[in-house]
Amino acid sequence: MIGKRRITQLSDDELLDAYRKNGKKAVVGELYKRYAHLAFGVCMKYLKSETDAEDAVMQVFEKLLKELQNYEVKHFKSWLFTVTRNHCLMQLRKQKKTFVRDVETQLEDDTSSLEIAFENEANLVALEKAIEQLNPEQQRCVKLFYLDQKSYREVAETTGFELKKVKSFLQNGKRNLQLMLTNNE
Repeated sequence: MIGKRRITQLSDDELLDAYRKNGKKAVVGELYKRYAHLAFGVCMKYLKSETDAEDAVMQVFEKLLKELQNYEVKHFKSWLFTVTRNHCLMQLRKQKKTFVRDVETQLEDDTSSLEIAFENEANLVALEKAIEQLNPEQQRCVKLFYLDQKSYREVAETTGFELKKVKSFLQNGKRNLQLMLTNNE
C-alpha cells in the first residue's frame, strides 16, 4: 500500500509520482502488470518472434526502472509505446548489422575460395605446360600413371616399356616437373 490506497487502485500518474519519490520496484511492477501485454504486442509487430518479443518487453521494463527516475512522464501509455517501438527498432538495426556482417564475411570467404580456385587453375595450366616439355617417354608414363591413374604394371603393358624403365621414366619425369614448376615460380 502507498498511503491509504492500495497500489492497484492508483492511477498511472500516481504510480509514476510514487516511484520517483520512493523508487520501489513494486510500483513499476504494477505498471508492468497493466501494460506488458501491450508492449508485447508492439514487440511482436516489429520483431516477429515470440521469444524475441518477450525478451524485449523485459529489457524495456528494466530500462524503465532507470528512466522513470530521470524523466517526468505525462502519458505513460503513449510514452511506453514510443520507448518499446524505439527499442524494437534498435534491435532490428543490430540484427541488420549482424546480417550485413555475416553476408560480408560470406563474400570474403567466397572471394578467397575463388582466388584459391584461380590459383589452382593456374597451377594446373602450368603443370600441363611442364608435362608437354618432358621427353616423350616420360610424358607418356606420367600421363598414364598420374592422370589416368594406371599402375606401374598397366603403364608397362600400355607402353611396351619394361617395368624398370617405367619406374625410371616416372621418377625422372616427376623430378623434371618439380624443377620446371619451381623455376617458373
